[in-house]
Formats: sequence, structure tokens, C-alpha cells
Amino acid sequence: MLEKALDGLKVLDMSRILAGPWCTQNLADLGADVIKVENPKGGDDVRSWGPPYPDGTGPEHGFSSYFMAANRGKRSLAVSFADADGLEILKKLAAESDILVENYKAGTLARYGLGYEQLKEINPRLIYCSITGYGQSGPMAHKPGYDFVFQGTGGLMSYTGQPDGRPGAEPLRAGISLMDLSSGLYSTSAILAAVIQRANTGEGQYIDFALLDASVAMNANMAQTYLISGVPPKRFGNAHPTISPYEVYATSDSYMILAVGNDSQFAKFCQVAGRPEVAEDERFRANAGRVANRDELRVVVTEILSTRTRAEWAEGLEAAGVPWGPINNLAEVFEDPQVQHREMLKEVVHPVTGPHPQVRNPMLAGAPFDPSAAPPLNGEHTEQVLESLGYTHADIAALAEAGTVGIWRSPDEAGPAGEISVV
Repeated sequence: MLEKALDGLKVLDMSRILAGPWCTQNLADLGADVIKVENPKGGDDVRSWGPPYPDGTGPEHGFSSYFMAANRGKRSLAVSFADADGLEILKKLAAESDILVENYKAGTLARYGLGYEQLKEINPRLIYCSITGYGQSGPMAHKPGYDFVFQGTGGLMSYTGQPDGRPGAEPLRAGISLMDLSSGLYSTSAILAAVIQRANTGEGQYIDFALLDASVAMNANMAQTYLISGVPPKRFGNAHPTISPYEVYATSDSYMILAVGNDSQFAKFCQVAGRPEVAEDERFRANAGRVANRDELRVVVTEILSTRTRAEWAEGLEAAGVPWGPINNLAEVFEDPQVQHREMLKEVVHPVTGPHPQVRNPMLAGAPFDPSAAPPLNGEHTEQVLESLGYTHADIAALAEAGTVGIWRSPDEAGPAGEISVV
């Protein structure tokens, strides 16, 4: 198989839920050997966040769709660091790892001897990334952090949602865990930069990443507009604050997005609509006027678009080069010919639970996809990882008997559904 960019790098993944696992899945997709550390009793919390579960699996496998979305290509080590033997295992792994990613509350791992200052003594080359809600210091560093909270705290929800005076007017969160996902992506970039820097210095480093920081940074142009103008942005619904018409409209049979980006495109839209006089109206001729008179323009455009089906508008707008788009549900997304051409839908095959669909990492367009990189069962690779550290079969059996580690066994072997064998 073609060598991947991060082949040869080992990642100790001590993260759970979404932000950290999203980061480490990126690293796994890029070729790193990612060892996911999980609690022997149930594993990552999101394993139980189902249904749905893929065909051929159930709660006993811990293969919730949520877990599968962020844990492709990893090996699962079920180990408790609540006792000395578990800590020793993790310290041995840290000593030979290139990267450690964790998202416990600030100071938690340090209390167990697994903080950066402690681990760099045994591995000065270690790149240690902590992903927390508020960062490692400051008046709120002790607080837990959740995506929804940061969509509000960071400002996004203040300008997302229908404007006051319209039905349903209220602050609105994004439909996905946007701050978790963006934090995972930012953390990936920070880690890769640290890998490059280590190649020059020979030393690792500590990365203090906060979801709060990501939520502020993700305001992007909206934040910069506020900093220049001094006026906080307000809610515009689906409209754009500085371009018009640029929002969702109803056609005669469904909805569509009209995304006019300049005066030329607006003139072309009016030609396609058979209403060239609208583009000559002094209120609408230039974008500044269309923004200033957006309410009047919305009435005109709404009336125009309601006269034809979405398919009819699509044909005319495509021919004229006017940007538009459908509002697809996810069934339609994966049926889209361009999505299919880009091979965004892939399949992994797990040796126990069989084939499962996965969304390809967009960083790897055109790269070979490894169908064996299925998300792991909790404790699936415990024996393999411990053997690589020099533990004998008898050692591993004793650790399992003590409850320090968990080893995946089928439900029939393990007893009640969902238990991990300790035999």
C-alpha cells in the first residue's frame, strides 16, 4: 500500500466524545498508528449513544453511529489508570509515542502522573495536546465545556436564527457540533505543525487548545466586521449581511438557495426570470442598494421564484452561470452524482461486525482508502498492544482478572451484553 504522510508516528489517544476523537481520526486517516485508550467498563461514552447501530451490531458491540463517525482506523486499548498497573501501561506507551491527545478537565491527568510536565521527563520528544473547554488557565479553566455552550458563549448564536419580528425568531445553534468539529480540525493542524517543528528542534511541546478559543476564532469575517465597525452583527435568518439576494427561497415545488455574489450575476438572474427591469431599478442595480433595500427585494425575488419549479430554475440559472443550490437531505446528498464522483461514501469491513459505510476524509481526495480501517470494538486490541510492550500472556491474564484492562470477547464469551471479558 502507498505510504501515508504520517506512517511511523504513534498517537496515544486519551480523548473521548467528539473534539479529540475527530482530531485523532484525522491523524489515523493520514497514516498514524492511533491507540485509543478506553475505560474497560463501557469505553468511550458515545459507544452507548444509540440507536442507531449498523446492521449486524447492537448495544453489546458499542458501535453507535456517533462512535463510528470519529474513530475510524484506531486500535482500542481498554485500560484503567485508577491503579498503578494501569498507570505503568500508559507511561510505557507515552515513552514510545510521538503524540498524546487528551480532553479531560484541566489538571486531571497530572494528578495521576500523566501530565505533560511528568511525561516529557520520560519522552522529551512527546507532542502533548490537551483539548478542554476553557483552556488550562484563567477563571473558567475548571469548568467542563460543551459544544452547545460555546456556540452561545463564542458569539455564533447571536447572529444565527431568524431576525426579531419573524416567526421563530430566536438565537439558533448549528445542526452539528460545530465547535467540537472545528476544534478537532484546529488541533490536527497544531499537532502537524508541532511535528514539523520537532523535526527541526528535536523536542516536543505542549498544546493548550480551548473550545472557547475556537468558538471565538470561527466568527471569522463576522468578528472582523464587528472589530472594524463596533456594531455587533444581528440575526439575518438565511440571508447574508453584506450580499443580496443571498438566501433561501421557495419555488413552486420546493426550496432552493439563490446565491447572487455580484451585480453581473443579479442582472443575469433577472434575465433568466424574464424581469430585466428589476436589475435596472435604482434600488437594486448595485449590491449596496440591494442590501439597503433587502426587505423590498426579498418580496420581489420571492414572487419571481414562486412561479417555476426548482428544476426549471436550475436549468436556466445553470445556463446563465448564476450560483444556486438545492437543500438536500442526507439521502439526496449521497445520491448526488458529484458526491458519488468524489467518492465521499466509502465502506470499511470489520472482522467481527462486517461491512459498514463511512464518509471519506476530505483531506484525502484521490488517495487509496483502507477498507480494513474500521472503528474498533472496546478492548479489541488490548492484548496486541500489551504484547508489543513486552507483557506475557500470563501478565495480561492477571491484569484482566484484576480489572485493570479489558479484552474484547464476543457477547457469548463475555456474559451479559456489552461486558468485556476479564478472563
